[in-house]
Amino acid sequence: MGISVEIGTAVDVQILQLQMLGALTIVRKGQVVELPKSRKVRALIAYLALAPRANTRSHLCELLWDAPSDPRGELRGLAQELLRSGICSLLFAPPINVGELDSLAHEISHVPRGATPGDVHCALLPDVRTEVTWFADELAGRWEAQYDAAGKPPTAAVLVRRRADMGAIAHALRERGLPVEVVGLGGLLDEPEVRDLVSALRVLIEPLAGTAAARLLTGSRWRLGAADIAALWERAGQLAGRQRPSSGDDPLAAITDALPGEHAEQAGLVDAIDDPGEPEHYSAAGYKRIRRLGNELSMLRRRQDQPLPDLVADVERTLLLDIEATARPGRVGRAHLDAFADVVADYASASPSATLPSLLDYLRTAENAEDGLEPGEVEVAEDRVQILTMHAAKGLEWEIVVVPHVVRNVFPGPRKSSSWLKNITELPADLRGDSQDLPKLNLAGAANRKEVDEAIAIHNEEFEERRLVEERRLCYVALTRSERVLLVSGHWWGETGEKPRGPSEFLDEVHTVLSAGDRPPGMVDEWAPAPAEDEANPLIADVRTARWPVDPLAARREAVADGATMVLAALAGLAEAADDEGEEEEDPEGWAADVDVLLAEREAARSRRELVALPDQLTVSQLVELADDPDALARRLRRPLPFPPNPLARRGTAFHTWLEQRFKSNRLFDIDELPGAADDTAGQETDADLARLRAAFLASQWAARVPVDVEVAFETEVDGVAVRGRMDAVYEDPDGGWTVVDWKTGAVPDEDKLPSLSVQLAAYRLAWAALKNVPVTKVRAAFHYIRHDHTLRPTDLLDAEGLKLLLSTVPRA
Repeated sequence: MGISVEIGTAVDVQILQLQMLGALTIVRKGQVVELPKSRKVRALIAYLALAPRANTRSHLCELLWDAPSDPRGELRGLAQELLRSGICSLLFAPPINVGELDSLAHEISHVPRGATPGDVHCALLPDVRTEVTWFADELAGRWEAQYDAAGKPPTAAVLVRRRADMGAIAHALRERGLPVEVVGLGGLLDEPEVRDLVSALRVLIEPLAGTAAARLLTGSRWRLGAADIAALWERAGQLAGRQRPSSGDDPLAAITDALPGEHAEQAGLVDAIDDPGEPEHYSAAGYKRIRRLGNELSMLRRRQDQPLPDLVADVERTLLLDIEATARPGRVGRAHLDAFADVVADYASASPSATLPSLLDYLRTAENAEDGLEPGEVEVAEDRVQILTMHAAKGLEWEIVVVPHVVRNVFPGPRKSSSWLKNITELPADLRGDSQDLPKLNLAGAANRKEVDEAIAIHNEEFEERRLVEERRLCYVALTRSERVLLVSGHWWGETGEKPRGPSEFLDEVHTVLSAGDRPPGMVDEWAPAPAEDEANPLIADVRTARWPVDPLAARREAVADGATMVLAALAGLAEAADDEGEEEEDPEGWAADVDVLLAEREAARSRRELVALPDQLTVSQLVELADDPDALARRLRRPLPFPPNPLARRGTAFHTWLEQRFKSNRLFDIDELPGAADDTAGQETDADLARLRAAFLASQWAARVPVDVEVAFETEVDGVAVRGRMDAVYEDPDGGWTVVDWKTGAVPDEDKLPSLSVQLAAYRLAWAALKNVPVTKVRAAFHYIRHDHTLRPTDLLDAEGLKLLLSTVPRA
């Protein structure tokens, strides 16, 4: 379909032909006009050419993008790209459309009313440490200046291209007294309190988590020294059965002793914490701390049946990580712990059956994935500096924004070694949702391997060009997040590498803009010259020293020690005052108070009633438990636990196997449907006992009768609840009725237990009546206690209305 559009004056009429069917094609005076590759730019051209009136920014955003991440910025970029391309002047007669597009570009890029002039600075420093020092000082100075002037700090963010850079930046900002929040799960895991928490979780379930155990032992709470750590490792070797080091000066023997042996994977620091051995191998304080940590970990292991969010909170409280985080200077407090708790809660809600090992695997994946698991929603914080990736910053604005490390092979990142053709982790281009915008692999006409290789090389180069375009868009996002102050920086030498990095093309462009003209829009604070060709990386030769174990208080130690001394003195004064008054404390150690609390807690647990909704499905055993002890069933439904080994179930299995052979039945059954599984009296499983059961059954009245059916599985509905179970045997009576028999290998119950046990027979009776489509009155039911040759036939079995009444006493799911 073609459309002719006349644009211009009556004297100079320009005819444009727009091909709207298929790919957009524009023909001017018989010549096809070359269009930009971007589909969005093409859509903008077509719409502006046909639009009968001027268009506002908001109208175009709603029309062309359903949910743009940054509609204002993206539309501005498209409009400016269209103006730079010269297509407007070629296609449209000014001032109609070109003026409209120019006003659109001005509308979406003008300075908001009342806004102050921007403050843009860029710098290229000799090395990465100097760069971090530069922007950290600049940010801290502006933060403190505004806080002193207005009593409120500015909003600020550091936008990084790689998560690996977050840790060093956060450390530098904290050294200057700034509160810091690392946004995103990957960077969050590098925060000290979160790393301690994850280490504790690993130690709970991974006996060989030596790195995690060493972090806890040398952390700010326990602070074990090198001698105690060495003694613990020696103890781990003893537990693993490793041989003692060889004596003598033989270097080969020393090397052999240092290598891990066949028992290296059998015990580690975690095992040594649980069993440290004799105290004389440690310092007095070290041994005490090891025992305390071992006791805390043992208590936490006993509470691993909690839901994941509760378990993580329990570990946090037990190891005092919440107090540690709150006591640190700055206004961050529990922000990182709360963010991690939200991650765990989201993970548990998405996977209700998730376990602690699966959570740790998820966290390990998040830590290793450079571009994975970004935060779903980020909010600007007004009381701390946020460190986050550029991807996570889309749509947000801060008063102060720092964009560091704009250097080669960092931003933009290094060239990918291959495209989807050689990378198993990437989808083929044709299967992606944006396949229409991706380069196409053109193998048409490739007659030999060389031509195929050339086509693939061209295809890879097109993908590389697309990647650089995406990196430039990301750079645009980062540079437009600032409301007032923008700091852009780079460096020559990194922490590693023998070759200098230097500014990337993005930083070079910023430097060019800020250096051009008499009134540049910003300042170049420093621009270090390139190193000499034969110059070595000074950071590699620089030896860095540190004290270990690290003092968690550092420069605050003296002030904190003075405060602790004052508190202890005040407590001592209170104790002396109490002694002067002659008051005698009956419970100086607090044992009696602890016992009272524990007794009260046990009594509250006994009297507490669990409010649990009844599920849509119940087994017959659960129906019996509902009638006998609803509270016990509620607790079991709320927190299901495996049943302990039951000798009666095993004995019932053996007896059932014998009956199965006798009755020639091979049907499958569940463990809770076995004969004897619901018996209350325990006994010993022996061959003699099983022989007595067989003899007792053969002597009973049921041995001579042949059942109509055995092991009859059923599922029936009672008041909207599906009840399932399995009937042991069904006999046909001479009067045309039926008798359902349930075999019992235990003792005959007391009379007070019969009402609840009879619920089982009532369910069997209703199920068989439904299966045979006969009245319930035609079906009888009985327990036969084989050991005592006693058949119990309750006469007051519940009917359908009785079972409905039983189920109606509890709420439904």
